[in-house]
Amino acid sequence: FVASHLIDYILSNEPNVTIHGTVRRGTNTDNIRHSIDQIHTHDVELTDFFSVEKAIKKIDPDRIFHMGAQSYVPASWNGPKTTMEVNVCGTLNILEACKDCCGRGIIISGSSEEYGMVFPIECPINESQPLRPLSPYGVSKVAADKLGYQYANSYDMNVLVTRAFNMTGPRRGEMFVDSNFAKQIVSLEKTTGMKEIYHGNLDAIRDFTDVRDSVRAFWYLSNKKWNGQAVNVCTGEGHRIEDVLNTLISLSPIRGEVSCVLDPKRNRPSDVPRLIGSNKKLKSIIDWDPTYRWEDSLKDLLNYWRFRSDVKNVF
Repeated sequence: FVASHLIDYILSNEPNVTIHGTVRRGTNTDNIRHSIDQIHTHDVELTDFFSVEKAIKKIDPDRIFHMGAQSYVPASWNGPKTTMEVNVCGTLNILEACKDCCGRGIIISGSSEEYGMVFPIECPINESQPLRPLSPYGVSKVAADKLGYQYANSYDMNVLVTRAFNMTGPRRGEMFVDSNFAKQIVSLEKTTGMKEIYHGNLDAIRDFTDVRDSVRAFWYLSNKKWNGQAVNVCTGEGHRIEDVLNTLISLSPIRGEVSCVLDPKRNRPSDVPRLIGSNKKLKSIIDWDPTYRWEDSLKDLLNYWRFRSDVKNVF
């Protein structure tokens, strides 16, 4: 999802850059189907150090955007060991393979889930906020974050951790709440009869940034020299998940025909109630502001699912 948009940004704005992408064998590459002829792909198993080291030595990149992860929070409760292996050991493998070339820029994708339990008085969240993760995923991202800091300072490496808050937009995976709602709505647009949308907790508040704005920030940040510090990438505005659902419904011709149904299986064992970030540090470093309006990001997400041929009445 994110890497595919970063590829699009580089191809459109940095014509002299050669792009190499690592792909786990057997992984679905639909998101880069439109650009795959313009990049070099390499089979890499992130949890295998020798596989990672071989690829890095072969490519010899100037910059690495480390976006490979088990990135679905609910899946981390069902598979905490796998989440740790991919997110922590995968990051460790990249850092180990690069520690003898300290000038190489490494951008580690952190997450707002690292902040975890945040109290209303602590919002908007800045980078000095205590990290209190509430999921195995959040814990894995804290570990990867701190590994970046440790390697940067132990080996004088050029490492940055981007703590991105929720990203939305076209190609968003269907397991994520905004995309799941959008896919359900598009499915219902193609059916007659009862129209029900299933949801979990609607009270959580999240800071959504259009992925196309986020990757622009990642690229700008990659032009700087870093020492393992972290930078939030966010809008500074919070949206209740209920507002996400209602906005998506309002953008569909089936508005007024839909019933919203609570599905307890969609609730998490523990949920972060409020994550609204501060982007003051980000904006003090680079000239950046979000360019996509909230409604336009969600409209593009709906249109993405409308053009997907496999969207059927499956809910």
